[in-house]
Order: sequence, then structure tokens, then C-alpha cells
Amino acid sequence: MKILYLCTGNSARSQMAEAFTRSMLPENAPIEVYSAGTHPTVIHPETIEVMKEAGLDLSACKAKPVTAVPFDSIDLVVTLCDDARRGCPTPPSGARRLHWGLKDPAAFPGSGELVRQSFRDTRDEVLTCVKRLMFELATTRSLRGAT
Repeated sequence: MKILYLCTGNSARSQMAEAFTRSMLPENAPIEVYSAGTHPTVIHPETIEVMKEAGLDLSACKAKPVTAVPFDSIDLVVTLCDDARRGCPTPPSGARRLHWGLKDPAAFPGSGELVRQSFRDTRDEVLTCVKRLMFELATTRSLRGAT
């Protein structure tokens, strides 16, 4: 199974979702995880910082376009914002689509600790969504070794 987390910039929400998913997968799980942006930018520094607080290092990660992932073989596309849902290329036939519609933490008006808290809140919301998805996948064929 191949999962793609898609948002506009691939700078926060989709990177968080990819990292959390990878951290939760059992060793040798038959799942590949990707993230991309419909208009990729750079990973926001606050994304790296709040994920570091959660024990995950994203410092070497780069924002990627959809063309940098094996989109034609993706089984599940999870859009994390309305722009990505509207701008998502048509997934391969049979691919499942989910939409989480999370707020962009970088759009929070403010500075300093207020912005960091916005990223923390988004991180925690992404974690909740990923846990739900992992539970769903674990109760289906996906994490039990079936392809």
C-alpha cells in the first residue's frame, strides 16, 4: 500500500503526517508513505521545531511536488487542506481519497510563541488524525501483511 499526504506547500501538515505515519508503522509493514505539495515551497522552520519536540527530526526533509512521488501507484491520497483537495491531480483508478481539512499553522496571525503554539496545535491535530488512520488500516488488511 502507498499513502500520499498532500497539502499546498508540503511545508507543515503533510510533512508532519508523513513523519508520524512512518514512526507508527511496524517494522516491515507493507506500506510506503509520501508527502507532497501541489505548490511546494520549503519546510517551515516551526514545523521542524515542533516535530523535534515530538521526538521526530525533519531537518533533512525537503518539500516535494507531486511529480516527485509515485503518484500513479498511490493507493490512498489524504489531502490536508481545501486547496490541495481542489488542486489534487486525479488519483489512479481505485485509489481512495480522504480529506482532513486542517488549518495552515503558518497562516496564524501573530509572532513568536503564538505562532509556535499554532504549529503545536496543528501537530497535535495531525497526530490524532494519523492515529485514527493507522487504527483503521490496522483493522483492515493493510497492516497485517496483505497487499
